[in-house]
Amino acid sequence: MTTGLKMPNNFLWGGAVAAHQVEGGWQDGGKGVSIADVMAAASREHPQREVTDTVEPGKVYPNHWGIDFYHKYSQDINLFAELGMQAFRTSIAWTRIYPNGDEKTPNAAGLAYYHDMFAKLHAQGIEPVITLSHFEMPYHLVKEYGGWRNRKLIDFFVRFATTCFEEFHDEVRYWMTFNEIDNQTSWRDPHPLLQNSGLQLNPGENAEEAMFQATHNELVASAQAVLAAHKIDPQLQVGGMLAMVPIYPLTAKPEDQMAAMRAMQYRYYFGDVQVQGKYPSWIKAYWEQKGYQVKVSASDADILRRGTVDYMGMSYYMSFATKERADGKVEYDEAKDLTDNPTLQKSDWGWQIDPVGLRWILNWMQDRWRKPIMIVENGFGAYDKVEDGKIHDNYRIDYLRAHVAELEKAVVVDGVNVIGYMMWSPIDLISASTGEMAKRYGLIYVDQDDKGQGSGERLRKDSFYWYQKVIQSDGVDLG
Repeated sequence: MTTGLKMPNNFLWGGAVAAHQVEGGWQDGGKGVSIADVMAAASREHPQREVTDTVEPGKVYPNHWGIDFYHKYSQDINLFAELGMQAFRTSIAWTRIYPNGDEKTPNAAGLAYYHDMFAKLHAQGIEPVITLSHFEMPYHLVKEYGGWRNRKLIDFFVRFATTCFEEFHDEVRYWMTFNEIDNQTSWRDPHPLLQNSGLQLNPGENAEEAMFQATHNELVASAQAVLAAHKIDPQLQVGGMLAMVPIYPLTAKPEDQMAAMRAMQYRYYFGDVQVQGKYPSWIKAYWEQKGYQVKVSASDADILRRGTVDYMGMSYYMSFATKERADGKVEYDEAKDLTDNPTLQKSDWGWQIDPVGLRWILNWMQDRWRKPIMIVENGFGAYDKVEDGKIHDNYRIDYLRAHVAELEKAVVVDGVNVIGYMMWSPIDLISASTGEMAKRYGLIYVDQDDKGQGSGERLRKDSFYWYQKVIQSDGVDLG
């Protein structure tokens, strides 16, 4: 047995999903059409998901059915309780509460669904951890308003957030505003811009400038949501949420060090704004040098200053390296400036596996932001094989064991204030990046293929029993 370090008694062990990846029932209960509902399936070999203007006959839209959590959540929550989960991170589908996003009154059926789900979680002693916007904004807001480039979306989002806080403040303590908002630093790829901000670029539009404006509007909306939550219930904890991907210098060369520093500044300025309440000085200079006209009003600056987050949520899957640019500029372009780290192995989907990077980034976050941290995603996508009704996924156990061990060092040895670990994912789900079921993350197997065919039966994998022992021992028994 690998012996780990005992975690604090109040540490939250759990698992994480997103509504659009598990719920299905895409037209049930008055739900509207989300961005995820018009993203067709892709694959590892052809990873770019097609986004269609409407739902087209003959196309495969895997988020339409998810894993049918919408109808099976009671059964699945019972399995989560058997696993020993103390917390469950999911999202509230915006389109279940405001189907088009711009309505004045919420959809009662959507509110009732989440009330019942939260009641089931509490009955099993599981704390809900809720994201408000997780790659599933109403598609109507994309087509009618142009996504988050339009400041009208600030009011629409704050109305949605306020409704959720008023309805669920007795049931949900931990909230996050926007999932992995920093993924949009990959602005040359249209999918992060669409999934996060609902941006579909106009001809000749500068993608980077559009990203900065849209994310500014989201940051203002996030700050307003924090202020609304604290007014409704001062006990509510509202966090930001970033995809933490350490970007190391490829060598000890000073120019590589500068490149890595700017890469980290660029990717994580969102956290600076959400925690410190203002933009860092380098980014203002960058906008001026590029001639970007990012509209930041005096009232925006005041809202950002007052609406800082209570904690930082984060995902962690991989790391990268970078090196000096050939043109000598200290800038960052994610599509051009990242390189593989030759010391690391990769998953089947090309994601570099770096357990020590989790400890590194947790220390980096603590030193930079000095806020409590909650890990709300960390997991391993892989092909699973069912043999005699069993799934022997030692590769997933190896990945999780190595990462939990580094998490424990960060908390117990380094003193980093991590308040919870929600691995991704307690159950198989639809991959956000490719729409596949074959890219499985779960501790619980779902008998379903990429086209939604199968019995839907749930099977416990070997990793289920491994994580059960980790939770029972507060991290001491790492198997």
